[in-house]
Amino acid sequence: MQLNPDICYQALLTHDRRFDGVFFVGVKTTGIYCRTVCPAKTPQLKSCTFFSNAALAEKDGFRPCLRCRPELAPGNGIMDSVPRLAAIAANRIEDGALRDGTLDDLANDMGISSRHLRRVIEKEFGVSPIELAQTQRLLYAKRLLADTKIPITEIAFASGFSSVRRFNTLLKERYGLNPTDIRKSTGRLRTETANGTNMSYIEPNILRCEIHYTPPFDWKKTLAFLKARSTAGIEMVDEEKYFRTASFGKHSGWLIVEPSENENSLSVSISESLAPAFPSVVARVKRLFDTFADPKVIADCLGDLAQTTPGIRVPGSFDGFEMALRAILGQQVSVAAATTLAGRVAAKFGAHIETPFEKLRLITPNAEKLAKAEVSEVTTLGITTSRAETLLTLARAVANGELSLEPGADVERTIEKLVSMKGIGEWTAHYIAMRALSWPDAFPHADLGIRKAMNMTSKSELILASEKWRPWRSYAVMQLWNSLPATAPIAKEKPAARKATLAKTVSNKKPKTKV
Repeated sequence: MQLNPDICYQALLTHDRRFDGVFFVGVKTTGIYCRTVCPAKTPQLKSCTFFSNAALAEKDGFRPCLRCRPELAPGNGIMDSVPRLAAIAANRIEDGALRDGTLDDLANDMGISSRHLRRVIEKEFGVSPIELAQTQRLLYAKRLLADTKIPITEIAFASGFSSVRRFNTLLKERYGLNPTDIRKSTGRLRTETANGTNMSYIEPNILRCEIHYTPPFDWKKTLAFLKARSTAGIEMVDEEKYFRTASFGKHSGWLIVEPSENENSLSVSISESLAPAFPSVVARVKRLFDTFADPKVIADCLGDLAQTTPGIRVPGSFDGFEMALRAILGQQVSVAAATTLAGRVAAKFGAHIETPFEKLRLITPNAEKLAKAEVSEVTTLGITTSRAETLLTLARAVANGELSLEPGADVERTIEKLVSMKGIGEWTAHYIAMRALSWPDAFPHADLGIRKAMNMTSKSELILASEKWRPWRSYAVMQLWNSLPATAPIAKEKPAARKATLAKTVSNKKPKTKV
């Protein structure tokens, strides 16, 4: 991002919240970098250096401010206005990809070379993938030190450091403080900032954060879509809020997402039990609510189709495997029927958890557990034998590492793998790509709602007509469903369709589109 110092300084003078997280200011006289909303005295322009993300500021030798706390900026400032590939990679890094694996592993999962991935990251953010990951780890650790009472040793390992000694050394090098100093300093400053710009304070046992999005955002329609598909025991939706349980390794808990009092933001409340998995929780909330979308760019492509509901989003998934199971259960049945079956699967194979909410008592079944089940165990839930076999085939592929259902996975390869499985056709594969992989150009043409909205039945005609919406066909699908009363995506596919060619639905020859 190219930053104009004069314009940035004007935003700094006014403490305009719209620029919070879009860029950061490094103050040469103090060696500290801040958010635009920092309550400290505004420095002179000659003392300011502006950075498009926190990692660049730290690479230049600045340490984060203890008053405005850059780690609390919306999105940490690294996800705004960047190409999709760089955004996906940064999101995966934030989600711990380089903590649990190597750069080669991440690149392979995304279907690109590690050299290309490194080049994309360095071009967009000005730092290497490792430097980006390191900044995220330190900012995450700093947040846990300030906002929780988790022991310092646990914070070090939860943040991805291999030893407490290495953790202490890096904190001292980057911030000039040790963990105890940070915990004491931020504790003293809480009273000062509680009524100021820092809106992400915790209540007892709750972490809070803000997730920025580009307006408009049709929250009610997004919530209605998720409500109709919420799995009993795992998810709950009321008029304004989304609730769910979550589990990451040995850490389980709950979270709530709702509109924020701050403009163009969602507020996320997370139980302290999930603090060690905080980056992963935030990354998944972002993809579930499609906060990366730029509605104007999409609307320009969709034309008249996007005029009725310009802020509509493509709900992603909090858990790709969970969403894929739901997609298979939704074949040739109504949304309500699929939701009922998903609740039965969760009740039988999901782990139990205690939460403050009576209706949230289950953790979503994971692939490893379901992969060990017998077909007979699944059919007792009212699921047909053929569909039970498909569910178990999917679970085993995910559990064995043969299939990735996360954003950034190679889309064409994933769709081909899905369609090769007995019982999965093009509708299911594209619907999974649309939501689990967050692919913006999915088009489940066999859907009855789409055919009705477009007044077409021929596959070739549907696909040809959809070409004008590339590369945002997933958003066109949401608009088409929204144009019909009580529209339910219902697959009109049969097992025999699984061998159908993908030449037309996943084409490398995309028409030129102004984006």
